[in-house]
Amino acid sequence: MITIREETFRDVDARETLLDTCFGPARFQKTCERLREGRLPADGLALVIEMDGRIVGTVRLWHVSAGPGRPALMLGPIAVDPALQGLGLGGKLMREALARAAELGHGSVLLVGDAPYYDRFGFSTQMTEGLWMPGPFERERFLALELRAGALSGARGLVSATGAFEEKPDLAALVAAAAQGHWAALRPAA
Repeated sequence: MITIREETFRDVDARETLLDTCFGPARFQKTCERLREGRLPADGLALVIEMDGRIVGTVRLWHVSAGPGRPALMLGPIAVDPALQGLGLGGKLMREALARAAELGHGSVLLVGDAPYYDRFGFSTQMTEGLWMPGPFERERFLALELRAGALSGARGLVSATGAFEEKPDLAALVAAAAQGHWAALRPAA
């Protein structure tokens, strides 16, 4: 049985292993990674597929602006365990992520990906013609979907990160806690 649920801190290692398996170290060199770097995913939009207690799929959406003053989400990466690809899990995960984004009131989603694959979800290059990314990208792979009619109408400009910054651990406090034997301070909150 599969379950699509929100990611928790306990899923981080499994998610990263899955992404490494699917994309390798080159994933860190992509322009979209610059938009995610040091940021938190949008609330409620970091999802995993769990099957028999194991993470086999992941997707995250991130706050960006699609030009000045135009909020949007950037989807990615989305990945499914290579041994389970072709079973429709990626499609289920994608539809769930888009439905949750719409329910949360988001107006549009951008991504850089394979146009023939994402076309079935309604993504196209039509609404990204006036937008550009903050680094190299393939124009034919820069896609968008409006979750709310007109959300990207006339969108023009640079796509930039707008999401909340990831909280960095206070290294000095961690070292001090460890030196004093306060190991509970080193564990993430549940």
